[in-house]
Amino acid sequence: MTEIKPLRRSRSDRTVAGVLGGIAEYLGTDATMVRAVFLLSILLTGGVAVLAYPILWLVMPEAPPSPVSPAPNNHLPFGA
Repeated sequence: MTEIKPLRRSRSDRTVAGVLGGIAEYLGTDATMVRAVFLLSILLTGGVAVLAYPILWLVMPEAPPSPVSPAPNNHLPFGA
């Protein structure tokens, strides 16, 4: 059975709000390609596609924070 992956805004790959980075993570592709396609869609629709970004910003939930692992304790005593 395949796992359904939720569409969420990216916390790590964001330029403005993480919308396009989240779409790229969802699709498993490079965020630069998603941004290029979005820019092309803005040009081809005469700017109407710009309205999609703030709507997606409001509708898409933000990805949960990634778990923080404790810092390794590999400090050596001074002079050792």
